[in-house]
Amino acid sequence: MLFIKCPYCGERDESEFHYGGEADISRPEEPSKLKDIEWGNYLFMKKNTKGIFSEIWSHSSGCRKWFRVDRNTVTNDIIRVYEINK
Repeated sequence: MLFIKCPYCGERDESEFHYGGEADISRPEEPSKLKDIEWGNYLFMKKNTKGIFSEIWSHSSGCRKWFRVDRNTVTNDIIRVYEINK
């Protein structure tokens, strides 16, 4: 079982959270101008990092806030949890 330390509420069971995917992905500013291959790459071609990986999570059963997690995808160890800078 995975425990995640919400930066707002403290440590909770993984079942309270929602995985949001890879961090640092920006939606294209003008998606209507993208070619199909570019749109497909944005939607489906994500990194499959082996090792330390930055993700976003939401504490969906708690404070409902989004935050970042740096996690080792090999060992599933959480390295760092922190607020998203605005």
